[in-house]
This record gives sequence, structure tokens and C-alpha cells, in this order.
Amino acid sequence: MGAIAFPPPNPDVLAKRDRIIAGLRQFVGGEGVITDPHELTPYETDGFTAYRSVPLAVVLPETTAQVSDILAFCSREGVPVVPRGAGTSLAGGAIPQEDAVVLGVSRMKRILSIDYDSRTARVEAGITNIAISEAIGEDGFFFAPDPSSQIICSIAGNIAMNAGGAHCLKYGVTTNNLLGVTLVLLDGTAVELGGEHMDASGYDLLGLICGSEGQLGIITEAVVRILPKPEGARPVLFGFSSVAAAGACVAEIIAAGILPAAIEFMDRPAIAICEDFAKAGYPLDAEAMLIVEVEGSESEMAEMLEQIITIARRHGVGTIKESQSATETAQIWKGRKSAFGATGRVADYICMDGTIPTGQLPHVLTRISEIVAGYGLRVANVFHAGDGNLHPLILYNVNDPEQRQKAEDAGSDILRLCVEVGGCLTGEHGIGIEKRELMHHQFNAVDLDQQLRVHAVFDPGWLLNPAKVFPLDGREVAA
Repeated sequence: MGAIAFPPPNPDVLAKRDRIIAGLRQFVGGEGVITDPHELTPYETDGFTAYRSVPLAVVLPETTAQVSDILAFCSREGVPVVPRGAGTSLAGGAIPQEDAVVLGVSRMKRILSIDYDSRTARVEAGITNIAISEAIGEDGFFFAPDPSSQIICSIAGNIAMNAGGAHCLKYGVTTNNLLGVTLVLLDGTAVELGGEHMDASGYDLLGLICGSEGQLGIITEAVVRILPKPEGARPVLFGFSSVAAAGACVAEIIAAGILPAAIEFMDRPAIAICEDFAKAGYPLDAEAMLIVEVEGSESEMAEMLEQIITIARRHGVGTIKESQSATETAQIWKGRKSAFGATGRVADYICMDGTIPTGQLPHVLTRISEIVAGYGLRVANVFHAGDGNLHPLILYNVNDPEQRQKAEDAGSDILRLCVEVGGCLTGEHGIGIEKRELMHHQFNAVDLDQQLRVHAVFDPGWLLNPAKVFPLDGREVAA
């Protein structure tokens, strides 16, 4: 990863700061434009907290029309715009530049319509992930993607990074649950992509937008799939005497064609951290733990669990603990969902996000421990094991520049390892600032050139979320 760098600010933009602010206030009045230095502080960073940069201003529109006016104005004035949902990005995706306007969608949080017959909901982009499920839960439905930050993260951010969550093994990530968006382009044009049906005609522009990290336009509304709640769900804790044994168990479950709703992994440091916080009954004597959740009728769950337990025993499982109540289930998931916050009580950390083939889990987990130990640091592993989406938490002291550099170097080595074994740089956190210089490691020059050509169609001047995703040294599109 290396030191985080921004291109130098545009002096022309900084020189007309007052004019830009006055222009923004034409479209969003009252407290919708933030310029006070103290009030800008919450917007200087995101979940990737090691780096900060105060923006020129923050604007908080409430309608698609306002977003259109703002983008058209900023485009004419040559002002960079950094889209922001809830600021929970873990790859620096929402960190601004000092000559940029942050456009936050936090005021756009209404549910516009729900169609249970078609199993869709149209929502504004600033609504939180969990708010959708809460609104439809009493009617027996839910929204499947469930990232750990779901109580605060926005749908806009979920779409920008193609977020997943614990249950993505069965239900897929955001792109599998997204049917349409209202997208505002840099010139202010609002377009509808997809809609309230499964397959839109023409090019799959929706697939292009999901995961584009706010560089192709700003999403103001989304049409999402909603699903009937399963008849029943039951998580089981499995404790293993080694990380390799737990990884091998996961690989065999997947190879056997068994599809649980979730398979979550924790190693000993993560188990201790999460148990201290949630008091969920995690096995503190285990070197590694799996949370495997199955869904369906009682007979379906029993049959699936019998198969999974048989596989676990072949890998020397030491602890098997089935949830016996809704309260126990909630505690088990509280520990997992709170892993990042609970770790933050213990130490500063960098949360990595790489994806690997599940058959490589035992090897990669062993190498992660060796890599981090080689830098004299500690690591806590907690991640979505079923689809190979790793989240090693590298623990360090953010106030120690030497430790911070070691943590970043260890993270880069881990991500290179993911690519080398056939995986990729990100599963759901995005590239952002954190991984942009590693894009050369995953893509060759031709691959990157093609991606840059697509980017140039939407934003040739690098005004939308600039300094993210692509290496700073290779942004010129080949003729």
C-alpha cells in the first residue's frame, strides 16, 4: 500500500472557494452546506482512519434534482466531488481532498415504495442497510446483504463497493440483490438503469455501476430485491485445535456441494476479543472457530447439520455448540457483527479485504500468520470463509509511524498473496486509496487501459472521487 498520496490541490479551485460555496447554497439551503472547520472534521476521513484530509466543503442534498444541480455546477467549475454515504468505507473510499466538495446522501433515506408481489423495494440511497429489513420484517421479508456495519452503512455505499456480508454465501452480494438505480452523471443528467424487474434490456450498465466506487456517477435511488424470511435458521459453533483444520473443514463443506446460509471464521485472537465483548459462549480454548448457519425447516436443518458435523469431525473438531434459542442466536451473531468494533477496543488495526479460492484457505491462513509475525505485529482473522473473502485485522499503534508502515507493508504482502493463489484484491471493501497502487499486481497494462477507457466515458477529467482505485502513475488512456 505504501504512503497515501493525493495529487496536489488545484489552486484555481482553492482560489474560488467562496464562489463555490455560494453556488452550492443556491441549490441546498440552511444547514445543507457545511463550511465551518470544526463541522467539517467528521468528513475528513472514513472507516480507514489512519489518514485524514479536510474537504473544501460538504453539501447534503435531499433530492435527485438537487444532486443534479450540484454535479452540473461542480462540473462547470472543475471542482472534484467525493460521494459519501455513511463513511464506513474501510479502504479510504470516502476520504476527500482539500480542493474537493463532499456530497453526502445521508439526508436521502426514505423508502419510496414496496412491492411484495414483485419482491422489490425502491429506496433512497442514503437509507441504512438494516432499515430496509426493519421496514419489511413484520411482513415476513428481509434484504439479504448484511455487512457487519449494516446498522449504519448506506445503500449507496453498499452499491459503490458491492458489499456482501455474513450471509452472502447463500444469497449473494449487493449486485445479486440490486435491480435498478437512479444515477446522476457528472453533467447533472439523471438516468434510470435497470428497474423493477429481473433483466433489463440492452447493455448491463447496472453491473458496471455496482462496485464502481462512486467514480462513474452518484446514485440517488435504488431498486433492491426483497426476500421471504426462511422458515428457520440455526447457527452452530465449531471449535478447532488449529487454523489449518478449520480452513480444511470449510473447503470440504463447499466441495461437498453443501450450501449453508453462512460460514464465518475466527482465529484465537478474534475469538477472545469478540467473546470479551459479546459474551456469546465462544470456545476460548480453540485456535479457530467457525460459525455455520443453516436455514429451512427443522428436518432440512437437521439433515444439513448432520452432514456438516460429520465433515467437522473428520477434521478433529473439539467443540460443537448448537444455538438453542433466539437469544443465543442473537448473541452468536452479535459477537461476529461486532468484531471490528470490539477489536478497536483492544488496538488500532488495518482491516484487509482480499478474496481467495476456498481450497487455498489452509495455506493462505498459515501464510498470513507468518507474514504478520515477520513484521513483529499481531493479527486477528475474522471473515466470510464460505466464499473465501478474508478480513485479517492487523493490530498496531497508529501513533507509531514505524508500526503503521509495517502494518501497511504486511497488508500489501497479504493482498499480493491473495492474487498469487488465484484470488483478487477485494471482496467487498473496494480498492479506494488503500489498494490502488496494487492494481498493477492484479491487472496488466492492457487490462488497466481498458478500465481507464470506460472511466473516461463517464469522467474524463477525474472529478468524481479522484485519487481512488487507479494507480496515480498511470491514468492517461492510451491513444
